Amino acid sequence: MVLKPLWQRIEAVLHPLIILMSMLLICTSPWIFIGRQLSPRASVWDIFHVYGGLFTALLALIFAYKVCAAGQWRQFFPWLTFELTPLLADVRGLVHGQLPYSGGKGLISVIEGVGVILLLLVVVSGAGWYIADPSNALAWRGYHIVFAQGFIGFIVVHGLLALLHLRDFFN
Repeated sequence: MVLKPLWQRIEAVLHPLIILMSMLLICTSPWIFIGRQLSPRASVWDIFHVYGGLFTALLALIFAYKVCAAGQWRQFFPWLTFELTPLLADVRGLVHGQLPYSGGKGLISVIEGVGVILLLLVVVSGAGWYIADPSNALAWRGYHIVFAQGFIGFIVVHGLLALLHLRDFFN
C-alpha cells in the first residue's frame, strides 16, 4: 500500500523531470569532451553529462514502464498490433488540412511512442558508451550522438504537439 502513493508522486514529476534533464544534457553537450572514457581531469560538464545522463536513463526506464504498463503500450505503439486505422485516418486528415487530435491511437500517440523509442535508444547507446571497452567506445559515442540528434528533433515536434493539445483543451 505504501508503494502506490510513492508511485503516484513519481508519476506526477516524471515527464517534467525527463524534459528538464534532457534539456540540461542537450544544452550542455557542446561543452563536453569525452572520447573513449571519462578522464581524471574531466570538467564539471563532462561529469554532469555522465552522471546526469545515468540519472536520466533511470528516469527513462521508469517512464517506459509507465507508458507500457497495464496495456497502455497499445496506445503509443498500435502498429505492433496492426491497428493502423486511427493513424491512417489522421494522415488522411492531414492531407485534407485537418490537424490530428490528441489521445487515442492516432498520429500524435504514434509520434509520442517514437519519442519513447528514441529516448531509450539514447539511453542504451549512452550506457554502451559508458561501459564499453575503450577500443569500442567511439562507436558507441557515434551511435549516442545520432540518437540524441533524433531525440532533439522529437523534442521540437513534441513541443509543437503540445501546442496542438492546448488547442484541443480550449475547444
